[in-house]
Amino acid sequence: MQRDMIDMLNSNMFTGLAMTFGAFLGLTFGFDTEAEQSSKIWLFIAMSTVILLRFADGLYWLTRLKGTEYNVRPVKFRFAIGVYLASAVWALYSILLYATMNPVELATTMVVLGAMAGGAASVLAPSKVFVFVYTTSLLVPISIIALFDDDRNFVVLGILGLIFCIGILVSSLRYHRFFFDTVSLRYKNNRLVEQMQADRKETAKINAMLRKSNEQLDDANANLEDEVEKRTADIFRLSNRDPLTNLLNRNGLFKQLNTLIESTKALDNNLAVLFIDLDGFKQVNDSLGHKVGDIVLAEIANRLAEYCEKDHLARWGGDEFVAVTPYATVHTAVAVAHAMRSGVTEPIIALENQITLDATIGIAIYPEHGNDTMTLIQQADLTMYDQKRKQRGTIGVFSEDLHEKIKSEQRLCEQLRHAIDKNAFSVHYQPIICADTQKLTSVEALLRWNCDGKVISPARFIPLAERTGLMPEIGAWVLNHACIDATEWPFKDDIALSVNVSISQLLDETFINTLDKVLASTNIAPSRLYLEITESVFANNVNAVASQIHNVKARGVKISIDDFGTGYSSLSRLQSMPCDFIKIDRSFVQNTNEGSDTIMRATMLIANEFGCKTIAEGIETLDQMNHIKTLGVDYIQGFLYAKPMPLSDLKTWYNENK
Repeated sequence: MQRDMIDMLNSNMFTGLAMTFGAFLGLTFGFDTEAEQSSKIWLFIAMSTVILLRFADGLYWLTRLKGTEYNVRPVKFRFAIGVYLASAVWALYSILLYATMNPVELATTMVVLGAMAGGAASVLAPSKVFVFVYTTSLLVPISIIALFDDDRNFVVLGILGLIFCIGILVSSLRYHRFFFDTVSLRYKNNRLVEQMQADRKETAKINAMLRKSNEQLDDANANLEDEVEKRTADIFRLSNRDPLTNLLNRNGLFKQLNTLIESTKALDNNLAVLFIDLDGFKQVNDSLGHKVGDIVLAEIANRLAEYCEKDHLARWGGDEFVAVTPYATVHTAVAVAHAMRSGVTEPIIALENQITLDATIGIAIYPEHGNDTMTLIQQADLTMYDQKRKQRGTIGVFSEDLHEKIKSEQRLCEQLRHAIDKNAFSVHYQPIICADTQKLTSVEALLRWNCDGKVISPARFIPLAERTGLMPEIGAWVLNHACIDATEWPFKDDIALSVNVSISQLLDETFINTLDKVLASTNIAPSRLYLEITESVFANNVNAVASQIHNVKARGVKISIDDFGTGYSSLSRLQSMPCDFIKIDRSFVQNTNEGSDTIMRATMLIANEFGCKTIAEGIETLDQMNHIKTLGVDYIQGFLYAKPMPLSDLKTWYNENK
């Protein structure tokens, strides 16, 4: 915008210079005023010098700068100096020569100055500053002097000069706005032209690309049918095949099984669905990595495929597979399942690692166990899950009894979630007696559940609580409730409380915090509290278990290992997880053969080496008590002394037997 303004000012400058020179020449030599003729000549020389310098600067712009990307600032500065010098000479002319002018010369001078000012308003319109300076320099000095003249005619001329000056300035604003509107419009037009040219180039580019694409499409038309078939096959593979094993995926299985059910229904025949879950595969992934795991899955898929027709085997997900066997009875399906399991159990070599897996398989038969795809798969899956829970590496067939059992468990799970809120839990207590003194030393807290008037065995609801993740919450309730009851015992302070803690509760991240809150809120001495854990904890995360046990011991709470000898204990793990008591399982107490005695003597020896006391549970007769005492057990627990009982009955029992 600045460059456009300077270009227009310089373009109009030559006409303005010619008019200025002519006007000054006429005023200087057009009137006979000898007294001041020398002043006029000097002013004429000054104005001529300014005109000459401005003309030279204009020629330089015209010949060297016009049409180039020149620096606007110095050009504008020189132009401004020229305008200001010319304005100064005009002002000096009026001021110095006013007194010598006769009316005719004064009127002529004001007309000339007005004409020059009017011309400047259009020539200098791009700059409001230049217009204001030049116009006021020409008209204001002579008009103001005329206002104060004694001659009334001169006063009128002064007033007319100022009015004319104001009019010119107002007009110059319109010229200035017109100039900038014109320049802005031109810029917009230029941008539109540039945009149009860019659009044309882009259109030409797109047209070229379209022509090229059309040529490629023309080349591809000859093989279009083959390409469509290939892409259709790719889409089917991606949407219906497992990329690792190339077996059907879930989507593909649903389509295939729906078709097979329809054909089986039309033929009034049977069909078997086998849900296969690999045993031990998670350990392969965790220990050897997913690369080895993928090799194993691909090999298992190849082995299972040997017992199925094409597209009758699918990878359900992870390490689970589903096989479909048409025209199969229960006996046929079981036979196929055994063959598949045998194929799975053959060792696999993967990246120099020998891996041996097993499989648990659930079977559902159409139409006996379901009439649609989803029902058959769900029934087979439930059967597999039930078999896996009872014993891994086995095969099971769906039955209504199993269905009712699962539905019953689901109902129990739902009621179990609300058992605490409904006050359906209670804690019973069973005494633990010193074998030598026959005195009460501690009491074990045992959870009981009364579900809608029916007592549910802990052997049934504890596993349910473990599987549904409710055990940490239930265990915390038992611990808190038992510790509160312990504060109401009529016993001596040295009678301890033993509370069972499940593995899921022990490994829960909130367990230690819960233990601290219970100790603080009940004020029970930590040394009076025994936490009883089964030795199955040793089969879990050893480091995490050891850390939790050390945290418990650091608080002064004692640890008792329950069911010792029936699971996963080892001397090295006992050494890393120090305990205070080892409980001998009832199965050894009630079995009177020499083998059981050997195990109990070994247990007592181990306990003695580790500085632990032993507790024999399940004592029901005097003979069992006397026999276990001769072996050297420290404490005795069982129905011979008392069954688990509510707190009120425990108080009565203590008063009667103390």
